[in-house]
Amino acid sequence: MDPSSELDTIQLNFSPSDLLLLNLALALIMYGVALDLRIEDFKYLAKNPKGFFLGVFSQFILLPFLTWCLVLLMKPPPSVALGMFLVAACPGGNVSNFLSSLANGNTALSVSLTAFSSILCIVSTPLNFALWAGNYAPTSTLLREISLDYTDAFSTVALILGIPLMLGILTHTYAPALAERASKILKPLSILIFAAFVVIAFAGNFDLFTKYISLIFLWVLAHNFVALGTGFFTGKVFKLPLEDVKTMTIETGIQNSGLGLVLIFTYFDGLGGMAIITAWWGIWHLISGMCIASLWKSKI
Repeated sequence: MDPSSELDTIQLNFSPSDLLLLNLALALIMYGVALDLRIEDFKYLAKNPKGFFLGVFSQFILLPFLTWCLVLLMKPPPSVALGMFLVAACPGGNVSNFLSSLANGNTALSVSLTAFSSILCIVSTPLNFALWAGNYAPTSTLLREISLDYTDAFSTVALILGIPLMLGILTHTYAPALAERASKILKPLSILIFAAFVVIAFAGNFDLFTKYISLIFLWVLAHNFVALGTGFFTGKVFKLPLEDVKTMTIETGIQNSGLGLVLIFTYFDGLGGMAIITAWWGIWHLISGMCIASLWKSKI
């Protein structure tokens, strides 16, 4: 038997307080992101529809489909494949705006895509996950065994992403001075809380991480390469300006793995393959994103 099949049966150790910490971090992250958003950011989408619609196409349609193709090619354990489908179904990560700015990309497009994708994912994340995981036999079987309630999943995404996002936008609109002060505190605080959760998760499951890190690293490397390439080549094929291509690459390649972890620990009981690959995604995409952004910055 393939030793990696153990990932389909093991569960990561976590406590209710750990899950509460992760939910708090994600809510603070989304609220902090929204504190920088303005109603005008959404108006940018109407004035620049090509880059926006291609960004949505790249992230919410093309990436999940190519993830399904990659799973067919690599044939990872079902729990790992579930994690890959879930990561691909999540919206862009909260650091994408910073990385897009660092890369001298189109920051306005990045902010607009982040805002819209964070709202759209309330519907698109559960639907994309159900669609692609349901169309791969091993994960479809595993999902039937788990009996995931998609209605609850919708509610969770709306609660931890939609509400903080809307509150942040309202705060910026009606109390801009407060929003500016709060943003300086909440952004580093939320990242520290999320980092604390990752450290706790690794410490509590150190043996599992070290046992499977070589396999997990290769799976995440390939998946992240596909994600970054999806954004890059979509922009190139449709002849977008270089600044837009940079932003699309980063927005598609930086996924909100924090949301994925919340869903995994809430509805999948920390299923080993899902949790480990999603947690490593949360680390690796920051490394790859920083490398790409720094490379682009150095060439300008």
